[in-house]
Amino acid sequence: MNSSLLHPAGPLVVSMVSHGHAALVQPLLEAVARLSAASVSRVVLTQNLPEADPQEPPGGWPFTLQVRRNARPAGFGTNHNRALAGAREPFVCVLNPDVVLSHGDPFADLVRTAGAAGVGCAYPHQVDAMGRVQDSERALPTLLALWRRRVLGRPSEVGTPVEWVNGACMVLPRPVWEAMGGFDERYFMYCEDVDLCLRLRLAGLALVRAPVRVQHAGQRASRRAWRPLWWHVCSLLRLWASPVFWRARRLLPPHAAPANRIDAS
Repeated sequence: MNSSLLHPAGPLVVSMVSHGHAALVQPLLEAVARLSAASVSRVVLTQNLPEADPQEPPGGWPFTLQVRRNARPAGFGTNHNRALAGAREPFVCVLNPDVVLSHGDPFADLVRTAGAAGVGCAYPHQVDAMGRVQDSERALPTLLALWRRRVLGRPSEVGTPVEWVNGACMVLPRPVWEAMGGFDERYFMYCEDVDLCLRLRLAGLALVRAPVRVQHAGQRASRRAWRPLWWHVCSLLRLWASPVFWRARRLLPPHAAPANRIDAS
């Protein structure tokens, strides 16, 4: 544990996993401390690869910072499940280190949205460094949908049904997270967020976009290196063979896309 201060109990615990992303983690932690101290009571940072610990600011962190160091790299879902195991906060957050809080504190509204009746997961608008809306709300990853995205270069358009949202920033009520069992650890990397979103929807819970935005780099390693591409293919094959995927295709009506899109200009 990297904090000796006693902090007021906030409603949210944040889990971050770093794969040698110390240069991104430090400013993100500083932004959380500066903007979200009233919402975030604890941050669990999992170092999946060896790297320097974050530098504590002169006044200390306004939340409890716990640093976990893996002896060997673990998968995305495994790392977040371990970090959030035994959480006592009312809400849990999965947060990528390449998220930038460039538009103020997102967590108060994310918690408020996640706490509404029938909500399984709250998520923010995601924009790139130029303020353009990213396609973080996506249709079910069928072969046709992937062909449109990867080969034809057609991202999801306004009005496209939102079957799942990416896992860059997700806030869930802790009882919901526990009832779902967190992420399915059989996915080493990729599709954990698809599977979780489908299971939430099959349980009758909604994916709701909160009226906040974050900046997300959204650099997909599977487009640049063979090993992540292999992981992505393996995860897709596992997803397509899973009962969750086929139950979702058979039983779930299209999840209507939120109407209040952020202007991309």
